Amino acid sequence: MPPHAPAGYRPGGRHLALVGPTASGKSALALEVARRHPEVEIVTVDSMQVYRGMDVGTAKPTAAERAEVPHHLLDLVDPDEEYTVSRFKADAYAVLADIEARGRRGLLVGGTGLYLQAVVDDLQIPGRYPEIRSELDAETDTVSLHERLRALDPLAAARMEPTNRRRVVRALEVTLGAGRPFSSFGPGLESYPPTPFPVVGLRLERPLLDARIEHRYQTQMADGFLEEVVALTARPGGLSPTARQALGYAEILDHLEHGTPLDEALATAVTRTRRFARRQQRWFRRDPRIEWLDLGPASHGGAGRIDPPDEENAVAALASMLRD
Repeated sequence: MPPHAPAGYRPGGRHLALVGPTASGKSALALEVARRHPEVEIVTVDSMQVYRGMDVGTAKPTAAERAEVPHHLLDLVDPDEEYTVSRFKADAYAVLADIEARGRRGLLVGGTGLYLQAVVDDLQIPGRYPEIRSELDAETDTVSLHERLRALDPLAAARMEPTNRRRVVRALEVTLGAGRPFSSFGPGLESYPPTPFPVVGLRLERPLLDARIEHRYQTQMADGFLEEVVALTARPGGLSPTARQALGYAEILDHLEHGTPLDEALATAVTRTRRFARRQQRWFRRDPRIEWLDLGPASHGGAGRIDPPDEENAVAALASMLRD
């Protein structure tokens, strides 16, 4: 587990973040940068790679890659445990403080936008209030809940659609549980203040990204993804509700537990992952601080390939930002 960050710690300007949709090639580029710049350590920003045993299906770095370059924030909890964004932020700050203390630099790599924003923007993460949440969940009229929120926290209510149940319920949960308006915890995810982290994004054309997603599932199945899920379900604690919904895992579990044909389950996983990648792209596109790198398909080679000159240019660009 990561150590605790010093009290009042805030990340300095030594670190860099690399973002992009799933299967865009972030991890491979980060690994190549770290190989060429030994002061760089990789800090993974992935809400599912924190789970032990969820390796193949999350495209977790291999043991050989982790032996070659230091990787952080992997394998933090068992897959039957819940893991929150507030815990991730604390763990990330502890890791970054340790990296800084050793005179090295962190390269944050991942596609979990909320986790990344919690770190680079030092988000204030409100607590959880299960009893209040249970009461709110019992109310099925989301618009009515929004009206209640508007009476207690007009600013928070104005920031969300009355029908966005997830956001409305969460805002009410915090407002009632903390005894202070949800909006008092910060300007929200739509605010992009100055940050000490340069942020680089990888951008691929949709056909290439779609091909890479399908190719990755084919590779994962050959590498034992099905067997991994079987082993996870055999654990005494099984999988937490969050882990069960991970891309690919949910569909293979549907095959194992409900008899969905495997090829049908995988087709659903591909479709669901492509949709998720679109949402990731929309999330990151909203952030004006991201400097985008465009990657194109290889002129020769199969699905899942990136043009080598594009890859080399991306590595050079990241290395240049690390030198600044």
